[in-house]
Amino acid sequence: MRDHDALEKNPHVSKAELETIHGQLFGWALSRCGFNAATAEDLMQQAYVELLSGRARFDNKSTLKTFVFGVVQNLARSGFRHYNRQLRLVDKFATEQAEASEDHHDHDQMRIVWEAVVTLPQRQRDITELVFIRDMTIEEASAVMGVSLGTGRVHYDRAKKALAEKLADLNPAE
Repeated sequence: MRDHDALEKNPHVSKAELETIHGQLFGWALSRCGFNAATAEDLMQQAYVELLSGRARFDNKSTLKTFVFGVVQNLARSGFRHYNRQLRLVDKFATEQAEASEDHHDHDQMRIVWEAVVTLPQRQRDITELVFIRDMTIEEASAVMGVSLGTGRVHYDRAKKALAEKLADLNPAE
């Protein structure tokens, strides 16, 4: 990393790396705020303030992506908890996706999958989103969630089994 690319009060954080993960990070912030874009933007802004000020200090003990996702997760837990009503707002997300989708069959399947995901317990929902949507490993997702790798693996395994059971009747050939 070049010196001019590093944040002044957080020298191990690269502006360029932050830019590459911004889209995924915003998606995670949206999820943490019940898909309310304005609230997610506020959450992102607060996360960036934490990084710029050095209050959230990256020390290379994990990847930058894992660290920043964790910052957003912790801010969401502390200040945006009341916005985390995913059951109601995932339906809104699925509806918006349906309007953008030209293939209604794919949308119907996506809606069914999301409806199954939102019925999972919170930690199983979180690990499912982080691994499948935010493209993290189970280890990275566990770090973001603040749980041990073993606990993350248990939640991941339980989520997969529960989803397989809930989606057993989904027939992609129809």
